[in-house]
Amino acid sequence: MTCGQFDSILADIYGSVPTELSEALHRLVESANAKPRDGSLWDQNDVVCITYADQIRQPGLHPLEAFRRFFLDWELDQKLRCIHLLPFCPYTSDDGFSVVDYLAVDPDSGDWDDIARLGQHFDLMFDLVANHTSVSHRWFQGFLADEEPFRNAYIDQDPTADLSAVVRPRSLPLLTPFETASGTKHVWTTFSADQVDLNYGDPATLLRMIETLVLYAQRGARIIRLDAIAFLWKKVGTSCIHLPQTHAIVRLMRAVLDAAVPGTIVLTETNVPHKENISYFGDGTDEAHMVYQFSLPPLLLDAIHSGDTTVLRDWMKSLRPPTDQTTFFNFTASHDGVGVRPLEGLVPRERLDHLVDVVRRHGGRVNMRSQSDGTESPYELNITYLDAVADRATIEPAEHSRRFLATQAIMLSMQGVPAVYFHSLFGSPNDVAAADESGQNRRINRHKYERDELENALADAAGLQRRVFDGYCRLLELRRQQPAFHPIAGQQVLDLPGDGLLGFVRGASDQRIVVLANLSDSAREVSCDVIPVAADHDLLADQSLAQGDAISLRPFQVRWLVTAS
Repeated sequence: MTCGQFDSILADIYGSVPTELSEALHRLVESANAKPRDGSLWDQNDVVCITYADQIRQPGLHPLEAFRRFFLDWELDQKLRCIHLLPFCPYTSDDGFSVVDYLAVDPDSGDWDDIARLGQHFDLMFDLVANHTSVSHRWFQGFLADEEPFRNAYIDQDPTADLSAVVRPRSLPLLTPFETASGTKHVWTTFSADQVDLNYGDPATLLRMIETLVLYAQRGARIIRLDAIAFLWKKVGTSCIHLPQTHAIVRLMRAVLDAAVPGTIVLTETNVPHKENISYFGDGTDEAHMVYQFSLPPLLLDAIHSGDTTVLRDWMKSLRPPTDQTTFFNFTASHDGVGVRPLEGLVPRERLDHLVDVVRRHGGRVNMRSQSDGTESPYELNITYLDAVADRATIEPAEHSRRFLATQAIMLSMQGVPAVYFHSLFGSPNDVAAADESGQNRRINRHKYERDELENALADAAGLQRRVFDGYCRLLELRRQQPAFHPIAGQQVLDLPGDGLLGFVRGASDQRIVVLANLSDSAREVSCDVIPVAADHDLLADQSLAQGDAISLRPFQVRWLVTAS
């Protein structure tokens, strides 16, 4: 990256080049002593586990160390390559996303040495909480005191301005009044009153965040997730989402990482409709390496509960990473709920309403957001994915686990890098008590375990949690052995009937795998005539198939079909 290329992006952000920022960025890159990471960006061994740093506790150990020991004892280093540590910094709210100090590890979770030890066994993924800090962050305290260099680090907005066009992710006030050394200021708070939005119109603030980004990569983050990145730039009279300056900042972050810590993967988190989401690929070389596949979780649930796989099938046909340097980040569950904005334009409103009803019947909750006309609409389903798939009160563990694992087998075999949420891997139930006690719907899917508690749950071989865990581990073991599941290997979606069937072919010349799924509660058959590969062995069932016969699928069965060697 040349000086001119940095400066070109800075001009796109600010209209001119802030000299001090330009010079500081180049000093930052020069001092980084860039050394490319070994190997390619990704391969079929790449599976990410999403977890909190304090997910597992054990007496006498930091939670990060307890997590490392548990995962090694259960040989999960043989099944997962990368650990996504959700924000592990000191924080004041939102389970880590109200950061008090970007450069510290929350002592309740551990320290940097604990993270380094975890990184000896797994690749690591960190969050850059890019849009906002906690009100307790020293930068905001400096802003309140009207002190340099933080006087312009946050956004003091005239409350009489017309902000009706602003896209809101939550039903909370957009501006929050604070008393400062120079009087009352109404500060932009997109997500909550404890999460104050940074002012990227201030070059010094942008520099501080890019310095943090580079430090994370140097501390071992192979992947960096840019949290809530779509909301970064504010301009009165606009939607304040996906603005050109925001895309330019992502380009700058990518460019600096490419120069300072080559091989670091940039992942953007934008829980929005699909077309908006994939815009963060840029031209395929200059913004995100990966974008979240946000439409996948609700589309899989819609297919199961509507009995119609047409929408899921047709959406999959549209998926095209722009270059071989980009791919999708596939997932079904995370620390947040299942976002439903990514269904916009894909399913009719009555299908969404049905999904909301299903989640409530299964013990889940629904978060709402304010719209510009003053009404509210669902934006997030709060429930474990296991309980979203089926109602545990009305279904046996064997059937429940089979339905759930069918969704995971599809996700794991799609083009892209798969990510598995901790509670999906271990089959956790809804934590209704945590949601009720905290008043936060998202806590229903964020249970923290004592090691003994988790191991006791896994001790019941016939129980739902152990069935899910064992089945998931087998899927992971098989997946990483298949070259056809390389993140950028081809994907051809088959024209199967949309009454519960889904099929696609992955791979290239060295191996091709036919993925067939039945997401209905009735048996189905697929004619061999519609399958463009002479597959005769099912990896998942570990059985041979007779050539020329129709392929049978039990309810909620997935097959991975290959040509036996």
